[in-house]
Amino acid sequence: MSEKIKAPNKDYTIRCPRLGHQINFQYCRIENMGLPCFKILDCWFQHFDVESYLRQDLSSEEWDKTFNRTPKSKVASLLELIEKAKAKR
Repeated sequence: MSEKIKAPNKDYTIRCPRLGHQINFQYCRIENMGLPCFKILDCWFQHFDVESYLRQDLSSEEWDKTFNRTPKSKVASLLELIEKAKAKR
């Protein structure tokens, strides 16, 4: 039985390319409505075995939702945001 991989502690931070400041792994792990940020593998692989950690921690459905989905185009995302804003009026 393999040993469970541990995430870096909350005091260990790296620079987030999306936000532009220091953040810890715990933030990256849940920032996408409870799911990991889509860039978490790219950002954390140099610091620990993030892929193995997440494969242990996520269900296969959560993994697919996070890493195997086709991203929306910028136009589709903008149109969706416009529709949401209109609906709030």
